[in-house]
Amino acid sequence: MSSITIVGLGAGDINQLPLGVYRTLKGDRPIYLRTKEHPVVNQLAQEGVKFTSFDYLYEEKNQFEDVYRLIVEELCKEAKDKDIIYAVPGHPMVAEKTVQLLIEKKDHDIRLEGGQSFLDALFQSVLVDPIEGFQLLDGTDIKKEEVQPTQHIIIGQVYDQMIASHVKLELMEIFPDSYEIYIITNAGLPNEVVKKLPLYELDHDFKISNLTSLYIPPVKDETILYKQFSYLRQVIATLRGPHGCPWDKKQTHESLKKYLLEEAYELLEAIDENDDDHIVEELGDVLLQVMLHAQIGEDEGYFTIDDVIESITTKMIHRHPHVFANVVVESASDVVSNWQKIKENEKGRRSTTTFSDIPKGLPALLYAEELQKSAKRKGFDWQEIEPVIEKVKEELNEWLDEIKVNPKSKRVQSEFGDLLFSMVNIARFLNINSEEALIQTNQKFIRRFDFVCEKVKETGKDFSEFTLEELDQFWNMAKENGL
Repeated sequence: MSSITIVGLGAGDINQLPLGVYRTLKGDRPIYLRTKEHPVVNQLAQEGVKFTSFDYLYEEKNQFEDVYRLIVEELCKEAKDKDIIYAVPGHPMVAEKTVQLLIEKKDHDIRLEGGQSFLDALFQSVLVDPIEGFQLLDGTDIKKEEVQPTQHIIIGQVYDQMIASHVKLELMEIFPDSYEIYIITNAGLPNEVVKKLPLYELDHDFKISNLTSLYIPPVKDETILYKQFSYLRQVIATLRGPHGCPWDKKQTHESLKKYLLEEAYELLEAIDENDDDHIVEELGDVLLQVMLHAQIGEDEGYFTIDDVIESITTKMIHRHPHVFANVVVESASDVVSNWQKIKENEKGRRSTTTFSDIPKGLPALLYAEELQKSAKRKGFDWQEIEPVIEKVKEELNEWLDEIKVNPKSKRVQSEFGDLLFSMVNIARFLNINSEEALIQTNQKFIRRFDFVCEKVKETGKDFSEFTLEELDQFWNMAKENGL
């Protein structure tokens, strides 16, 4: 089996090149370069070292992934019947995707000869001790979720202005626009440049260089961390900790139940108002309840927020095989049907009674709707809306008959419940969420009644001085005004 010897050209000039690597490059094996844009290459060429570079592939392809794949293909082709040398900037095992691809292929005997990593020179350039904790990220594939703002951050592979713009946008999701960062070019060389600038200027007048990296100092201002989930978790733990809030420390799962319900309804109200800022606030309040319950579980040693996240992640992947596996669905109704089958077959979810999988703590209207949906899945449902309408009329007449007989009897309440249940059924047929419909009507009543109260106040009279007919005129004015 032929071999590919991968050597690192180091982070500086030829004087910093290890002697072993220098001797390898001065040998008689063919040398292939990922890029010739490196100080050592020109100096080796002056000493008569010949090589072939893959720079032309960067010009032919728009995606780095395509370039790396083609480089590996070419190297494997060249190494089919002879030993070759593949030279890369820095150290072969630091930020070199092509090296990783070659190792994964396992088609050749891969040998590594290291050069100085650019990290060594860069730490010296910005006077950072890596033992304090640092991240090395790829500028061509950076994601804001991976960034740890409390650590020293080094971003390599920032080859051009387009990559710089992408990096800037991702970082601005975490850091303020004016956060000071550093651009380091030619780290460790005599012509080294360390430029400090605000984050928003990162892609301004950006000079293309294969020897350019970014350094982002760790956050000192804790307010910048307020967007971080880990910081929220720390805040909740502090509130429940020995020196925390007396109210938060005494809460239990049971005592928090009513607050979760209240926050959920306040979120629904914000959604109905179509108020994004209010939605953000109320979503935060709902999340707070989740975090408090999770912290109680952690304090008692039963579960943590990590278990909660794992549970929902597992559930979402398991119940979406059409996304995460090879199941094919034709429509949204197929998704719902498949979801229900998976749910029923999951371990521990087998129903002991017909409706035992429906939470009993749901509001009555929503609970009624879920009961009807469950019955429908078993085939107990009308196929058309006309008989549903007739059922509503039937229940209304039965309720009115009971009122005529004895308005104070228990049958009046019973028949009223039947009427509500049948109304929920017709709402379900029309794809109306009865719970949301009633919430919207409640809010409409509040708006219109507030209008009536305001009109009464403008007259200077007391509410009791108006007849119902006069108040109803104000009510109609509210309707005409779109309230």
